[in-house]
Amino acid sequence: MRKIAILFSTLILGCVVSLFYLGSLLSRPNQLLISPPPLSLGAESVSINVDEGSPIQGWFVKGSENQGSILLLHSLRSNRLEMVERALFLKNAGYSVLLIDMQAHGESKGPYISFGYIESRGVNSAIKYLKNRRSKQPIGVIGVSLGGAAVLLGDEPLEVDAVILESVYSSIDIAVQNRLELRIGFLSKYLAPLLFKQIEPRLGISTKQLSPLDAISKLKSPIMIISGTADLHTRLPETIELFAKANEPKKLWVIDGAKHQNLHKHSPIEYESRIISFFHTHLTINSSFNYK
Repeated sequence: MRKIAILFSTLILGCVVSLFYLGSLLSRPNQLLISPPPLSLGAESVSINVDEGSPIQGWFVKGSENQGSILLLHSLRSNRLEMVERALFLKNAGYSVLLIDMQAHGESKGPYISFGYIESRGVNSAIKYLKNRRSKQPIGVIGVSLGGAAVLLGDEPLEVDAVILESVYSSIDIAVQNRLELRIGFLSKYLAPLLFKQIEPRLGISTKQLSPLDAISKLKSPIMIISGTADLHTRLPETIELFAKANEPKKLWVIDGAKHQNLHKHSPIEYESRIISFFHTHLTINSSFNYK
């Protein structure tokens, strides 16, 4: 019995140490020197000042004068390169496009990743940049996973004309639970609290500030929510609950068989058709949605 107790204690201690290390990995910056933009994109490099924090780095693609602008926001531990294929088809449709590296990602500096809350400041600054550069043009956003959370978690609702959210977690505790379950199975139920309880002392952010489910009702823009039936990181019931709390007008697209992955690559033809249709409806000059 004593040997069993020692073995069990050692196992628990090992799990605790591993979870502490995992917490460090998840919030650690994932910065990378980005190569010049693809020639086919025709982009210029931009640096956007943020009220609180380091400047955000990105690429801007100028589109037609009578079309709107789209801000593209990448997923966790990624960067603007993830969004290049989306930028290309949006450019071909005539839209101006801004791709950014959010805080602590790519070429944008930052002390840590905050799972959407502090990243929202860079998103707001990027929207201001588009409003200044493309005056009186409607603005849309595509936010993937972390990028979608950053759209929702700002101190004030984002003032844009259309929003597309892909694979966005509903709350940080469920997100942690899902990811741990994939790695350690049933033990995640007992060990997940040890991971998300690190958030406030590490980042100075409460778990209440990391709840897209609570924040989405504040968003007044037309919204489209996309997720996959096989996504084990953001499960389908979370997406449906998120959609239920969103304001009208809204659309839900559930992609059969898609995991927590690049949904554009999974279903490129249908993805491009649906996204262009949604933006065409809400970003044309004479039908821009009044969010005020």
